[in-house]
Amino acid sequence: MSLLDKRTASVLTTILLFIAAGAFIYGARHVLVAFLLAILFAYLLEPLVSRFQQASVSRGSRTLAILEVYAILCLAIAIIVLLVGPRIMGDGRTLAEALPGLFEKLSSGQIALQIGSTRGWSYNTQIRLQQFLAAHADAILGWVGSVGARVAVFAQNAIWIVLIPILSVFFLKDGRNFTDSILEMVERWQQKQVLAGIIEDLNRMLAHYIRSQVILAGLSLVAYMVVLSLLRVPYAAVLGSVAGVMEFIPVVGPALGAVAILGVAFLANYHHLIVVAAFFAIWRVLQDYVTSPRIMGGKLQLHPLAVIFAVLAGGEIGGVIGVYLSIPIAAGLRIVWRRRRQVYAGGQPNIRAA
Repeated sequence: MSLLDKRTASVLTTILLFIAAGAFIYGARHVLVAFLLAILFAYLLEPLVSRFQQASVSRGSRTLAILEVYAILCLAIAIIVLLVGPRIMGDGRTLAEALPGLFEKLSSGQIALQIGSTRGWSYNTQIRLQQFLAAHADAILGWVGSVGARVAVFAQNAIWIVLIPILSVFFLKDGRNFTDSILEMVERWQQKQVLAGIIEDLNRMLAHYIRSQVILAGLSLVAYMVVLSLLRVPYAAVLGSVAGVMEFIPVVGPALGAVAILGVAFLANYHHLIVVAAFFAIWRVLQDYVTSPRIMGGKLQLHPLAVIFAVLAGGEIGGVIGVYLSIPIAAGLRIVWRRRRQVYAGGQPNIRAA
C-alpha cells in the first residue's frame, strides 16, 4: 500500500470515528447531560468536602466529609423552603389560576381596553392595540405554549434532580482516581504532560465557573424577590424565583426573565412598569460591569460571538439544560484547542496556565 493510500485510510478512519462518536453523543445526550450536571455539582461542593475532610470531625475520611456536607446542604434547603416556600407556592398557585383568564383577554384583545382605560390612553390607541393583539393572538399564544411545553418536558425529567446529587457522590469520592486512570492510559511522557495540563486547566475553569454562576444567580434571585416585593409587583415571589433561576442561562436568560416579569405585570394591569424596567436595566449594568467581572473575572476568555453560538447550539442539541452547559463546554474546547496549538508549535505547555 502506498503512502498516499495509508494517509487516505487514516483520514477516513478518523472521520468515521468522529461520526460514530458524534452519533453516540447525540443519541445518549440526555444521559451525558445528567453526568455533566453531576460533575458541575461536584465541583460546587468540592471546597467544602476538602475542608471537612481536613477537619478533625471527619478524621481524614472523605466519605464522612461528603456525608456531612450533604447533611448540611439538606438542612439549608429545608430552612430555605420553610422560610420562602409557602410564599412562592402561594404566588405560583394564584398565578396559575389567573393565567387562563389573562390569556383569554390577551387573545381577544380585551386586555388593551382594560389597561388603556385605567391608564388614560386615547380610544384610538386602545382600538389599535386591541386589533394588533387579536391579529397576532395565535403567534403570541403559540410562543407561550412552546415555552410551556419546554418547561413541562423539563419537569418530566425531575427524576434527575434526585439522581444528579447521587452521581456527584461518586465524582467527589473518586474524582482523583478517575484522573489518574485517564493519565495511565497514555504511555508517552510528553503526551501525558499535555493531558495532565488539559485536565488541570479544565478543573480550574469548571470549578471557578460553576461557583461564580451560583453566586451571581443567588444575588440576582434575592435582589429580584426583594425589589419586586417592595414594588408590590403581582406574584413577586414566584416571578423573582423564576428570573433568578434564568440567570444561569448565559446571555438570553436574564432578558427572558425580565420580559416574563414585565409581561405578566402588564397583563395584571400593574401601574409601575417603567420603574420595574428601570430596575432591571440598572441591575443588568451592575451585574455585567461590576459584580460579574469581580466574581467571574476573565477566566473563560470567550469572544461574545462564541458565547452566542455556544448558547444557540446548546439549546438546539440539549434544550434548556444544553443552554446551561454550553458555556463551560465551549470554554473546555478552547482549552483543548490552545494546548493542541502549543504542542504543534513545539512549545512546552504551561500546566499552571489559567
